[in-house]
Amino acid sequence: MNNLSGTNWQKNIYVNGFSGAKPLIEVDFEKLEQTAKTAMTPEAYAYISGGAGTGSTMRANRGAFAKYKIVPRMLRDVSVRDMSITLFGKKLSSPLLLSPVGVLEMVHEQADLAVAKAAAELGMPYIYSNQASKSMEACAQASGDSAHWFQLYWSKSNDLVVSFLERAEKCGCSAIVVTLDTTMLGWRTRDLEIGYLPFMEGKGIAQYTSDPVFQRLLDEPEVTEQINRKINWQSVNGLIAMVNNYPGNGFVSKLKSGRPIKAVRKFVSMYSNPAVTWEDLTFLRQHTKLPILLKGILHANDAQKAIDYGMDGIIVSNHGGRQVDGSIGTLEALPSIVERINAQLPVLIDSGLRSGADIFKALALGANAVCIGRPYVYGLAVAGSAGVYHVLRNLLAEFELTMGLSGCKNISEIKRDMVIPEA
Repeated sequence: MNNLSGTNWQKNIYVNGFSGAKPLIEVDFEKLEQTAKTAMTPEAYAYISGGAGTGSTMRANRGAFAKYKIVPRMLRDVSVRDMSITLFGKKLSSPLLLSPVGVLEMVHEQADLAVAKAAAELGMPYIYSNQASKSMEACAQASGDSAHWFQLYWSKSNDLVVSFLERAEKCGCSAIVVTLDTTMLGWRTRDLEIGYLPFMEGKGIAQYTSDPVFQRLLDEPEVTEQINRKINWQSVNGLIAMVNNYPGNGFVSKLKSGRPIKAVRKFVSMYSNPAVTWEDLTFLRQHTKLPILLKGILHANDAQKAIDYGMDGIIVSNHGGRQVDGSIGTLEALPSIVERINAQLPVLIDSGLRSGADIFKALALGANAVCIGRPYVYGLAVAGSAGVYHVLRNLLAEFELTMGLSGCKNISEIKRDMVIPEA
């Protein structure tokens, strides 16, 4: 589409450079990550950048993209290029969506609102995180008429699950993304090394504290595990953060109410539900009319089950390498899943995409759309909403140029034989 023209964006960068103005953020991903690292606290960088165990799954994600090579075709009219796709009956300006990333208040004070604003400017769907720093209602207001989805972590309270679904529908979300691979936290080495989990400070639980069912659950008698906690300046600072992060005014009144502490305890006790099975998906279907996508699918048999249980789409994902160390890379898993799905429902992919070339490869291998996570978070850390916007524009520009230079004027012309595995 003309307003997202890659050549125009590229030309603007060069024209501005001629006048002495460098790009707002680094164009190279590795340089962007390093700049973002200096803009974040060590705790924030560990949480955003880290993976499970030795980090082998993160390397597998990148290795899978490196394995495939693009085979450009020549002398095709690509003077007018169109990146638009249709997903669940709605036309989107590009095949790029924003993956849910939690606890963005660690990165920027505007957090999810800054991301929603940038996504809306580009007409790009933003999948609101279940672990957001801002409520879905606030994000929906920032998104305006732009498409937005909601990611659901299945908690131990079905009443809370239903409440989240109802709120998502009311605030205009057009799909539900159920994350399947986080029934427990993975062994995240960087977080463990510093002994830090942001939820313990009441960060990343805005969807919960803004929910009427969750507030009702806070009034129920607590069954708490007895843990001997050290009282020192660090634990006191953690308590202060916990109270400050709880909604409402008046530090003393919030502290006296005990609700900030109760909220963190309640969240930790019910955050995820490892007992959920395929049969439970019927419960979701009964409580929402929105399309339901399953996020975390890596095996063709599970993709088939998504069809069997009446789901509307899947996202091939390993949670950015944050859950299972030694897992298969997502692009490596994609072809067999696409073959099994056989166009019966949309297949999206995330985890490891870093460039326009990566987007092209994923689409060539059969993905209907792709999702980006860490890159936009690094843009947020460096320059807020504008940083997110620039990261996304750079990705779109590179993808559109890659598409055109490979001989494709639209998404439908990106074919399987345009990428080959490395010998």
